[in-house]
Amino acid sequence: MLKKSSLSTIKTVFIIGVSSFLLGTGSSILAPKSSASPGFFEYQWDADPDYRKLRYYQSSSEKLGRARYYFFLRGKERKDNTIKLTIKIPDYFDAKIKPEKLSLCKVKLGGFTGRTRCLEKVPSVIEINDKQNSIEIFPKSPIPKNKENYAISMKIFNPRKGGMYQIQALSQSQQPGEIPISTYLGTWNVTVQWTDKLTI
Repeated sequence: MLKKSSLSTIKTVFIIGVSSFLLGTGSSILAPKSSASPGFFEYQWDADPDYRKLRYYQSSSEKLGRARYYFFLRGKERKDNTIKLTIKIPDYFDAKIKPEKLSLCKVKLGGFTGRTRCLEKVPSVIEINDKQNSIEIFPKSPIPKNKENYAISMKIFNPRKGGMYQIQALSQSQQPGEIPISTYLGTWNVTVQWTDKLTI
């Protein structure tokens, strides 16, 4: 009888433990998306089946650090000749973005043989809205649909809040005699450190 009672107690404790995990910690793991939380690391998971992850280069991920970004648009990621690019910035990305610190260029992707760098600037008109959450880039000549790699280069001081920032890219193309159409190209998941750098 004592053995049966002990076994029953163990089963009960096990069931309670599993239930607590699923209702507590487990539910946070399975949550599809978390909202911004100032000062804390944030992981955002976009469950949209059309979601595409884009590559980028970041010279510094430190909070308030001086950083240069290259947001890549590789040849295979551009489906049509592009007459306009729209970059959507999260509202909580609290970095000051200046038009003169932005440019569009043909780019060489860095690797073992060299660093990422602009090969040729593409003459463009760049506009930023007052809320700093939308950047519009109008190349003077359409970006052709080819295998060449392009990038938006940006120089900023990183946000003072660490976390993950989802920056989206939209392109607009136009076929002769047709209305311009905006297309989602993908998302750059930019990470800024949420802890201060340790010094010894």
